Amino acid sequence: MCSNIYTIDLKKVHYQILVLKIYSYFNTSQILFSSMAINKFSITSEYHNISTVSRKIKSFMKEQRVKKDIIDPVLISLMEALNNSIEHAYLEKEGNNIDVIITLGKSKVEVDILETGIPRTKFEKPKLVFDPDDLSTAPEGGMGLYIMHSLMDSVSYKSEHGVNTTSFYKVIK
Repeated sequence: MCSNIYTIDLKKVHYQILVLKIYSYFNTSQILFSSMAINKFSITSEYHNISTVSRKIKSFMKEQRVKKDIIDPVLISLMEALNNSIEHAYLEKEGNNIDVIITLGKSKVEVDILETGIPRTKFEKPKLVFDPDDLSTAPEGGMGLYIMHSLMDSVSYKSEHGVNTTSFYKVIK
């Protein structure tokens, strides 16, 4: 169970994100709210919850008629980001809250992952330097961020007021 402070802060952050998204859609691309779908999913920091929330988000995207060539990279990036939150932010400690907000608009699919674990200190796209003919030279870590940056049109991270937010989006063409 989450503490009252966490719940209040996270709801405020969710509200701020929702208001900012609606504001940006109305002011920059004139997309009507009725053509945008937003959904929030909550899990706790256990690895088995990643597949459960991924299936729910996949179903939500299919219901909104998002194409498979968008769904697949979004889900791969989602799973990588959730793995990172559990492993690095919560140090694999179970029972911590992670919220996923997915926004489906006419021009992009956007995902925000919010948690209150240990903030990241590095988030840039790693450079993978190894011999593809010798997989033993492949790096042991950093592949998740590399994959996310490779699949998504934008990947970002911020930590404010004790809430860490990993955000990414894929443009719909």
